[in-house]
Amino acid sequence: MKVILVEDVYKHGVTGEVVNVADGFARNWLIPRKMAIAATKTNLHQLTDLRAKADQNRAAYNDRVNATAHQIDGVELVFGVKAGSNNKLYGSITSQMLKDELFKKTGLDINRRRISERPIRELGRYEVPVRMGDVSPVLHVVVLREEELVAYLASKGLPAEDAVVVSAAEESSAEAASAAEVPAETAE
Repeated sequence: MKVILVEDVYKHGVTGEVVNVADGFARNWLIPRKMAIAATKTNLHQLTDLRAKADQNRAAYNDRVNATAHQIDGVELVFGVKAGSNNKLYGSITSQMLKDELFKKTGLDINRRRISERPIRELGRYEVPVRMGDVSPVLHVVVLREEELVAYLASKGLPAEDAVVVSAAEESSAEAASAAEVPAETAE
């Protein structure tokens, strides 16, 4: 069955597109939820208005994403953790922890799946990319030992509140929370 999408439908198409879908999917899911309309002659004539509106919405969305990307580009996140003598962390810095700290620092709530998929497991400085469409901002993550944290912040002239001291209990609860989340296929 041919339908005109009124909304973006994951894995099927974007607003204003004419797509072929299964009859049952169209009748039982897309049309009742007003995500699509049947591709009749009258509806196809109205398609140009729908495409213009979709282009406006897409442009506004891209502007918001780019503005957010420019706000978080170059933000430095500092973590104080316990580590062994070989510079390996007792635990790891997860994308959920990066997301939470970014939210505290900037007030912007980014989906954790947009942040690097690999947890940080060693002391050091890292550049962590954030996937946000056309623009890919980079977060600067500094992972230090707990005892070095105060000296580092003092050398940068930052207040002690700008850093995160991660305890073993927080790491295990953050890892459990991120493992418990169900992956959403319709994530941003």
